[in-house]
Amino acid sequence: MRAHQQGVKTLALTDHDTLEGLAEAHQAANELGLHLINGVEMSCVWGGATIHILGYNFALDDSVILEATQALHTGRWLRSEEIARRLAAKGIPDALEGAQAVQAALGDSLNAPARPHFAQFLVKAGHVRDHTEAFRKWLGAGKIGDVKQHWPSFEDTMATLGRAQAQISLAHLYHYNFTRTKRRRLVQDFVNAGGHALEVVNGMQPAEQVGTLSILAREFNLKVTAGSDFHLPQQWSELGRYRALPDDLTPLITQVQA
Repeated sequence: MRAHQQGVKTLALTDHDTLEGLAEAHQAANELGLHLINGVEMSCVWGGATIHILGYNFALDDSVILEATQALHTGRWLRSEEIARRLAAKGIPDALEGAQAVQAALGDSLNAPARPHFAQFLVKAGHVRDHTEAFRKWLGAGKIGDVKQHWPSFEDTMATLGRAQAQISLAHLYHYNFTRTKRRRLVQDFVNAGGHALEVVNGMQPAEQVGTLSILAREFNLKVTAGSDFHLPQQWSELGRYRALPDDLTPLITQVQA
């Protein structure tokens, strides 16, 4: 509904490590006349760091991707429980229940609550002033709520998406604290593993980053994706709002707005 209200005509739903919302989203999209593309954003490990790989246009009943996302789904629940346990040890009780209440208010009660849900709980419970402070004090990198998970390897994740015949894009390269050399090495490994596209535009990221990623896409002969990276209302960016792709680049999927 929110995508429709924002004027989005084509939407790729790429939730983290789950397909849970796609069936319901297809029903709503059909009612609204909106073109919905199956998608997922899968977590994996490359070079000792957690990165995200986007998969598009796979069959919703594909057994390979269903098995992989179920394993990730279970791991995310264990991670959420550990975040809540750590917060409770620091005098913040009922964080899991609070984060789940945030999810329920958003119409999502099946998946494990993620750090943005915990952040909103911390705000609502008066522990922090805003989302930014929640991550700075409790949930950001190196903080007590930054619980690491044993993600699958980059190679296994690429193989999973390949077997599912998904179109594959490497997500938001500038979200990772990589040097220029390490970014290029990741892109090369992605190409070698059968990747199709580079996410050149992620919300309203700085124009110079779009320029650098566009150069990489041209150099490695990759198609490109763009998206709003919408997570929750009034956080990150709004659905359908992101910088324009350079005209000379070839989109992986025509008119995707997600």
